[in-house]
Amino acid sequence: MTAAELARRIAGIADAKQASEIVGLDVSALVGYTDVIVICTARNERLAKAICDDVHQQLKHEEDLLPSHTEGVGENRWILLDYLDCVLHVFVPETRERYRLDQLWGEAERIELGLEEASDAVRGSA
Repeated sequence: MTAAELARRIAGIADAKQASEIVGLDVSALVGYTDVIVICTARNERLAKAICDDVHQQLKHEEDLLPSHTEGVGENRWILLDYLDCVLHVFVPETRERYRLDQLWGEAERIELGLEEASDAVRGSA
């Protein structure tokens, strides 16, 4: 699985768990520790934990992938799951606004995550 495919998979799981403002950034030309960063917002700490738990469980059981590193579990205001080629950042709104990773990595190319199509399909069937 490529880093972009992993990012799409992670974003899809987060989207299904009601994450918002999901962004995928190709940072491969900017940093050496990962290729893609996925950033999303959870409306509260409880949802942030649920999103990360779901990503962790689904990737473990369906893709046989475990994060090499996790941070922020416990406080749940900014949780990081590091899958080496792809790093997931789940923020609550205030923390995302404070750290502004979207702007920090503003020169990174955005990755099409394919979430609009899925959302449109769900809206169309409702």
